[in-house]
Amino acid sequence: MITYVMTQAENELAQIIWEAEPVQSGQLVKLAAERLGWKKSTTYTVLRKICENGIFQNNDTIVSSLMIREEYARRKGENYLEENYGGSLPKFVAAFLQHRKLSRKDLEELEKLIDDYGEDIRAH
Repeated sequence: MITYVMTQAENELAQIIWEAEPVQSGQLVKLAAERLGWKKSTTYTVLRKICENGIFQNNDTIVSSLMIREEYARRKGENYLEENYGGSLPKFVAAFLQHRKLSRKDLEELEKLIDDYGEDIRAH
C-alpha cells in the first residue's frame, strides 16, 4: 500500500500528467501555466515531490507515471479504509449509510458487485 498521499497541488499536477503522458517537462510547465496559473519553478518543485514519492518519473525530460491513476486511487482508498475503519469494508459501509440513503440503482449495482466478486472467489 502507498503511504504517501498527494497534496491538492500535487494532485492537480498529477491529473495533468496522467492526461498528457508521456509529456516533455517543458510542455508540462506550459500546461500547468495554462490550467493552474503556475510558474515554471512551482511546476518543477511539485513535480520533484511527486517523483520522489514514486508516483511519477522524469527521465531525460520526459515525465510519465510509475502508477496509473486508478492504481493510485485504489491504494489511497485502501489506506483510508485501514486508517479509519481497521480495514473493514462492512464498518465503512455501515458508517456511510448512517447519513445517506441508497437508491434502488445503488443497491442493484452493489448487489451485482458482490455477486460478481463471489463468483470470482468460487472460481478459485
